[in-house]
Amino acid sequence: MITLKQLRYLEALVEHRHFGRAAEACAVTQPALSMQIRDLERQLGVDLVERRHGDVVLTDVGEEVARRGGRMLVDARDLVDFARHRAGPLTGRLILGLIPSIAPYVLPRVLPVLQRRYPELQVELRETQTKVLVEELLRGSVDVVMLALPVTEADGDIETTHLFDDPFVLAVPGNDPLSARSRVSSSDIDQEKLILLEEGHCLRDQALAYCAGPRRDKTMSLGATSLATVMQMVANGYGVTLVPQIAVDVEVRDGRIKLLSFTPPEPGRMIGLGWRPTSPRKADFVALGELIVEALGFAPVPVRDTTRAKRSARAR
Repeated sequence: MITLKQLRYLEALVEHRHFGRAAEACAVTQPALSMQIRDLERQLGVDLVERRHGDVVLTDVGEEVARRGGRMLVDARDLVDFARHRAGPLTGRLILGLIPSIAPYVLPRVLPVLQRRYPELQVELRETQTKVLVEELLRGSVDVVMLALPVTEADGDIETTHLFDDPFVLAVPGNDPLSARSRVSSSDIDQEKLILLEEGHCLRDQALAYCAGPRRDKTMSLGATSLATVMQMVANGYGVTLVPQIAVDVEVRDGRIKLLSFTPPEPGRMIGLGWRPTSPRKADFVALGELIVEALGFAPVPVRDTTRAKRSARAR
């Protein structure tokens, strides 16, 4: 009979594509992990991996076994969650994933309230780009994610709830001739001076979607992974950028930066929570969403307008 341990080892092997790194991730020796994979192959009567020097490639059968095994592991984790969290809302361990353009601006205001109101909750944080967060959510590595909606990064279903809208403002150097009271539109932005985060950040895609035009390929790409770096470039006169309103208090403290509002309809993004529809902790996630809205100073209305986001397999 195959075991969950064998499936966990196979999952680690898929993620790391290397026996040594997979063993390290599972906190076992490489021979122990290799033996379990061989036992799994013997029980199934198929080869799951092609063993190469310094690399691992899954066979076609191995890919399918890993995919089905991954679903079994998620179901097993959800089963454990169901049993452990019957005592009350937001207790035990909760792994919360956030994208980098949200985490630094939300967590300092939300975590103190969360810890005070739910002292039995142990929060673990994961900050990374949307595509990785969604993959980890579907794999069961994180419980719930906070990100921009809608979600379109992978195939499969996640359930989402809209928390609040986050409008954008335009950050320009302080010596820009436009008055701080001016309102601008996308046509007022010189795309050759538009500074964006590196590819993979949804904030970059949202900015490009608003500023779409014939010169969008000439935007300044810095390879920056943080909005703080982009803001320093603006402060020093290298260009302009779109800033989410939620980040303004933290990122715009430099007197060399001026903020301009947009003409209606203003660009922006929707921020929400996402989780697996199979998770038994939906009540926890709804309670978390309501707390986030309250902690950030929005109207404390119930957050229950959940929808299911379908992601196209073509986005792989």
